[in-house]
Amino acid sequence: MLYIGMITISLVGTLLHFMYEMSGHNKFVAIFAAVNESTWEHIKICMTPTILWSLYDGYIYGTNANYFIAKSLSLLMIIFLIPFLFYTYTAFTKKAILWVDIVCFYLVVVCSQLIFNYFVNLNSLPFIYSYLSCILLFIEISSYMFLTFNPLKHFIFEDPISHKYGLYGHTEMHSNKYKH
Repeated sequence: MLYIGMITISLVGTLLHFMYEMSGHNKFVAIFAAVNESTWEHIKICMTPTILWSLYDGYIYGTNANYFIAKSLSLLMIIFLIPFLFYTYTAFTKKAILWVDIVCFYLVVVCSQLIFNYFVNLNSLPFIYSYLSCILLFIEISSYMFLTFNPLKHFIFEDPISHKYGLYGHTEMHSNKYKH
């Protein structure tokens, strides 16, 4: 199941990179798919299929005492590892390199699933960790949905092409039709 999860999340995440454009800029699709080329949107296209995969792994492991710990940590891995890898390599190269970005994306998917697999297979951890993980999971998923429409004015949310944020960072969203 570990490898099936990695492959499924990778394929869906790849599709989500293009889904907003393919949908004709549908705002509902914007919740789940990348709306621009910012680091945040790349975090989001990795989180979306990982959260969706929860429908399956929740069915399999949902009664496991460590399930919520494993799921919240796998999402946390995505949130931290994508920017870490991207900003580390671009500090040396001084520019983004498409094939490196793609490799990093798939590496993050693998690491996220390995973290999930590791924690879900541990002996039961104390309940307080599950409780705190549920709170963390709520914060992760709430932030994930909220920040596309309300991005922070922070470099992680800035589109490197348009130098704008969120939906307005999309290169085709500069007409007056899409202004506030």
